[in-house]
Amino acid sequence: MPEIIETTVYRLDELSEAAKQEARAWYREGAFDHDWFEFVYDDFERICEILGVELKTRAVRLMGGGTRQKPCIWFSGFWSQGDGACFEGRYRHAKGVRRKIRDYAPKDGELRRIADALQAIQRRNFYQLHAAISHRDRYYHEYTMAIAVERDSPTWQDMTADAEEAVTEALRDLARWLYRQLEREYEYLTSDAVVDEAILANEYTFTADGRRFG
Repeated sequence: MPEIIETTVYRLDELSEAAKQEARAWYREGAFDHDWFEFVYDDFERICEILGVELKTRAVRLMGGGTRQKPCIWFSGFWSQGDGACFEGRYRHAKGVRRKIRDYAPKDGELRRIADALQAIQRRNFYQLHAAISHRDRYYHEYTMAIAVERDSPTWQDMTADAEEAVTEALRDLARWLYRQLEREYEYLTSDAVVDEAILANEYTFTADGRRFG
């Protein structure tokens, strides 16, 4: 015969500290938004546009059956030695880079340094450098980006001896910058304070030992 079993459930703020940790672990593992990085990606797309990087896109299937284009950005993190971020696309000189990046991110010294480095090497090459950026290997970090630098000179001038290294390092520094933004965002969204706020806002309930009920 069916039985009725009564269970006392608790809100997060009614649990012991040990049970709260269990509840937070449940949220981080299963209820966390899988698209938490989209805001960072959107910001990165705008920064790439300013710097002169046109990100490659790929078609992603939607639940309704259609598709949409997403930028070719990848990352893995945040606890293994080989973790990092990378991207694919094309780079060429963009006008007003130094001013635009300072207007967009006035407090970000690393972005300003990257913009200045790209501007400096372009100046030495009469703003004729461009680069193809592709991903290789099964890992995702700045050294899995293959960067081929060339110069479009109407008089067939070679690029300066330091051009390839300077552009490559600046673009890899941009991938490192992206990874740090992703890491900071993840740490913020999985912090106890933000997780607690999300659990309480969704009115999740738990058993006394912190296991999700329902």
